[in-house]
Amino acid sequence: MDAVQLRELQAPLKRRYRDEPEAARAPMHARGEFTEPGITCTVQSWAGPVRAGLHPSTGGDGSDACSGDMLLQALLACAGVTMRSVATAMGIDIRSATLTAAADMDARGTLGVSREVPVGLGEITVDVAVDTDADDATLARLGELTERYCVVAQTLARRPRLTVRRAG
Repeated sequence: MDAVQLRELQAPLKRRYRDEPEAARAPMHARGEFTEPGITCTVQSWAGPVRAGLHPSTGGDGSDACSGDMLLQALLACAGVTMRSVATAMGIDIRSATLTAAADMDARGTLGVSREVPVGLGEITVDVAVDTDADDATLARLGELTERYCVVAQTLARRPRLTVRRAG
């Protein structure tokens, strides 16, 4: 797909969303259940069920998916699709790219060992190595726009709300 094709694909959507802002609202959802033994949560994904469990640093044996890794994977998926879309719109030819995300988690926070240690992942870094002829200024702009329009990155900048309620 090139920039012209992308604009043609998105133009009617953009027009509609300008005219009918409510039409732009896209419900998103995920579902997880306690269906497996142990301290796990099975989450339905596009590839089928994924059983998440404790990270080895918090008592897991490493046989279950780690939700922290899954978060980084979601971030890379979104950043990658966003970057390809932005690059296409900018007319940047990217022959190939490798994306990596990294963060540290200090298990003392989530295990309640120290109240001074935050719960969660520390600073998340995303690195993208691209094979392209684009100059440094163009790549910098590509990075800025990717970060600006990446839904997962922008969502991580805000705190999610968690509600626990009785079933039924």
